[in-house]
Amino acid sequence: MEIKNVFVVGSGLMGGGIAQVSATAGYEVKMHDVEEKFTAKGLQAVEGSLGKFLSKEKITQEQHDTALANLSTTTDLADASDADLVVEAVFENLDVKKEVFGKLDGICPAHTILATNTSAIPISSIAAATGRPDRVVGTHFFSPVPLMRLCEIIRGLQTSEETMAAAEAWAQSVGKETVRVLKDHAGFIANRLYLPMGCEAARMLEAGVATPEDIDKAMRKGYNLPMGPLELADMTGIDVLMNACTAIYNDTGDPKFYPPPLMRRMVAAGLLGRKTGKGYYDYSSGKQESYWEL
Repeated sequence: MEIKNVFVVGSGLMGGGIAQVSATAGYEVKMHDVEEKFTAKGLQAVEGSLGKFLSKEKITQEQHDTALANLSTTTDLADASDADLVVEAVFENLDVKKEVFGKLDGICPAHTILATNTSAIPISSIAAATGRPDRVVGTHFFSPVPLMRLCEIIRGLQTSEETMAAAEAWAQSVGKETVRVLKDHAGFIANRLYLPMGCEAARMLEAGVATPEDIDKAMRKGYNLPMGPLELADMTGIDVLMNACTAIYNDTGDPKFYPPPLMRRMVAAGLLGRKTGKGYYDYSSGKQESYWEL
């Protein structure tokens, strides 16, 4: 099927990024959120990101202007009624996502593909809220969306091959390299591998085995990773990772995904990483600095 109109539910970091790459690729995009103050903030972030790409000559002035012209905002979910593809990027909570998908199922025409950007929740659990599970698919982008190249395309228990192929072609058209997740297992590929490492790094820090700097350095220098697990947690958001771990643990019962005490306490204290100025590192000065005393 041909995709022309894309509707993004959620104007935060992920939703805004998905809207940006879609608009840049030439799609007509509507970005939704529940209040105008959120859509305004999301649009401002997209404008800032496109401006940086322009200043670094990653895109032309024409591409910059066209992308902004292709993007509009709305607070009315009913505006998804003409969408060929809807991408949900709301809070990582199954009940919240099911509520959104249930509403979209009643709004969107029969041909519309309903995609979720969930980082860990099984696709079939979300699809159960609709009467079109064959047209529900996972499209898991990575943050920041305009820079990160990967998108996981996840098959739910009843996702059709036509839906998989259309979602994959769209993700590739917005500049992403894709991998297919053929079985609907919580965590998919990337998070199923990374999250246990992130949890173990938090446990090592809590136990006083090593500082954040040395834990990250060991993985960078010993395994040639571009970032250590604690640095990556701060960039992604410790709350985002905790929610993903919880989703996988709830689905599988596998204890290696149970969020460790330190991670849970940091989320409760609002120490979420770069976005709050402090996580495993302190960013209040504009630089990544140590503050742990072991």
